[in-house]
Amino acid sequence: MKFSSIIHLLSAANVVAFASAFAFAPGTRRNFSSSLSYNTKADLEVLAEKSNPFLGYFDPIGLADQEFWNQSQEATIGFLRHSEIKHGRVAMAAFVGYCVQSSSTFPWPQTLAGDLHPAASLSPEAQWDATPLSAKFQIILVIGLLEIWDELGGNLGEDNGDGLDHYMKGRQPGKYPTFDQFTNSVHFVPNLYDPFGLWKNMKDKTRERRLVAEINNGRLAMIGIFSVLAADSVAGSVPLLADTARSYDGDIMAPFGSDFSLESNTVVGIISTIGATASLVAGNKSAKRQEEKEEEGLGVSAGAGASVTSAGEVEVDLSIPYDAPARLAYEASDDNKSLDYDEFRLKFEAEAVKEASEKWAK
Repeated sequence: MKFSSIIHLLSAANVVAFASAFAFAPGTRRNFSSSLSYNTKADLEVLAEKSNPFLGYFDPIGLADQEFWNQSQEATIGFLRHSEIKHGRVAMAAFVGYCVQSSSTFPWPQTLAGDLHPAASLSPEAQWDATPLSAKFQIILVIGLLEIWDELGGNLGEDNGDGLDHYMKGRQPGKYPTFDQFTNSVHFVPNLYDPFGLWKNMKDKTRERRLVAEINNGRLAMIGIFSVLAADSVAGSVPLLADTARSYDGDIMAPFGSDFSLESNTVVGIISTIGATASLVAGNKSAKRQEEKEEEGLGVSAGAGASVTSAGEVEVDLSIPYDAPARLAYEASDDNKSLDYDEFRLKFEAEAVKEASEKWAK
């Protein structure tokens, strides 16, 4: 995997990390006692003094006081700490990758067809744009699999076995599970941390000091990677990097912008907009019908997009208005004051087809 590829996957990794944590959020509460976990607010204040005595404890919006997904405060802190450590590690890899890819690339072919990696003469961002779409999907797949393994705690079965508890159930935040169960059940995979077992007997005091250093390094790396990305994208935005920045005219927040776009004036964008709009309209239509049936004393809750008849049968409404995008645009447009809906719809469809055709031709 190319290190610089991680740069443009920061946003995607954030989404995957958040979504996976939400999907596997635990349903029970546990006690948190590990000296290395720091999963209470009092622990955070102690950790803050160790990591940055000058700044101290800093939580201006009170995240540590929240209870995400109706879990305990300790579980929420575990989620937040695990997330920060994870993103710090990604940022450290990204920053190192940016520096390496700015001066050299791998000498071996990147594809089975024999195509070489993008040249180092391109900026790391442009190198990512020049990477084949199939390779990008492979990177996303690997990240997703690593996220799933993290959520499972390294457990393949229903019982915990030798795996770890969830990080919202007492696991030390940032501690990634080993691949021991996968190695024993499927095939060998080296562990991400200490694959050769060199530090398994490390003293807790030394381990704690290194974990605090990792947090600080991760925070600095997150600032560093976005500083170089900002300097490359917006000239002069980071004065200290003005002499070393490599101009990039793409969109760093659209990692697949060179392959396809979800903007409303592109073919993929139109399809996505129609799908999203149709789902919203269908859901609203079904909800309205459900309300009408409930007023008649016939309806019971059947979920979005479904209703229950007087005979107790569930009806699912999958109808999609063909003019859903136009209707939505009409409601949000100032033209609805000067044009009636039919005129606006014809104009909207003509412009959408024209712009999509032009984009497709390019």
